[in-house]
Amino acid sequence: MNLTFIGGGNMAQAMIGGLRARPGRRQGKIVVVDPDPKARAKVARLGATALVGLNGLRGPLGDLVVLAVKPQAMQAACLSLARFLKDEPVLSIAAGMRLDALRRWLDGHPRLIRCMPNTPALVGAGVSGLYALPAVTAAQRKLAAAVLGAVGTVVWVEDEALLDPITAVSGSGPAYVFYFIEALRDAAVGMGLDARAANQLAIETFLGAAQLARQSGDDVSLLRERVTSKGGTTEAALRVLGDEQLAERFRKAVEAARRRSMELGATLGKDA
Repeated sequence: MNLTFIGGGNMAQAMIGGLRARPGRRQGKIVVVDPDPKARAKVARLGATALVGLNGLRGPLGDLVVLAVKPQAMQAACLSLARFLKDEPVLSIAAGMRLDALRRWLDGHPRLIRCMPNTPALVGAGVSGLYALPAVTAAQRKLAAAVLGAVGTVVWVEDEALLDPITAVSGSGPAYVFYFIEALRDAAVGMGLDARAANQLAIETFLGAAQLARQSGDDVSLLRERVTSKGGTTEAALRVLGDEQLAERFRKAVEAARRRSMELGATLGKDA
C-alpha cells in the first residue's frame, strides 16, 4: 500500500514503524509531510519519504491519506490538502475532530474515516475505534483497518457519535489504568515494600490480569469471582471498594470524559 501522512508526530511514527515491521507484506511507498525537521528526520529513518509541504509531492497521494496533525492545526492542513485530493480515502486520527468539519475544510470530500486511537499504539498494543462515511468502500475500510492494525486492534462503529464514548473508555483509558497502577504501587509502599518491588508488582499484576482476561474467553466478572474466595483476602478488599461505591464513581468519571469529548468536538469544528 502507498500512503501519505500529513503530520509526522509520535502516532504517525508508530504507525509507520508498525507497518514497516510487518513480515511478509509488500512494502509500499510512504510519504510524510511535516514542516518540523526533527519529525522529518525521524520518519526518514523509518524508511518514509519526508517532505516540507505537499507542493514537493511527486505523483498521486496514494491509497490512503492519514491526517495526523494536532486538532488545532487540522483546518489549515485540510485547506492545503483539499486541492490535491481525488478519490483517495482520508483517515483522521485527531481526537475530537468531527467529520462534518473535515468535510467542510476538504471541499466536500466524501471518503472520510475518523479514528480514535490510544497511546499504547506507541508500543504496538493500541486499540482504535473507527467510523467511516457511507462513500467509503469496503476495500477502503479494510485498508484503514490494516494501517491501524499495525499498532494494535480496531473496533468499527456505525455511528460517529459512538466515538465519544470510545474516547472516554479507550482514548482516555490508559490514564485510568496508570492511575490504578499508581494507587496499587503506593499502597504496597505504604505496607513496607520498597518502591522498585512495589512498582513491578503493580505493573505485572495489571499486565497479567489483562492478558488472562483477553485469552480466557470468560467474562471478567467470572474471572473476578474465581479470585474471590469466601472469607478471604480478596473479598475483604472488594467489600471496601463496594462500600466506597468505587464502580459508581468510576462510571461518573468516564461519563465526564464522554461529555468533554462532545464539547471539544463542537469547539474544534469551528472555523478559525
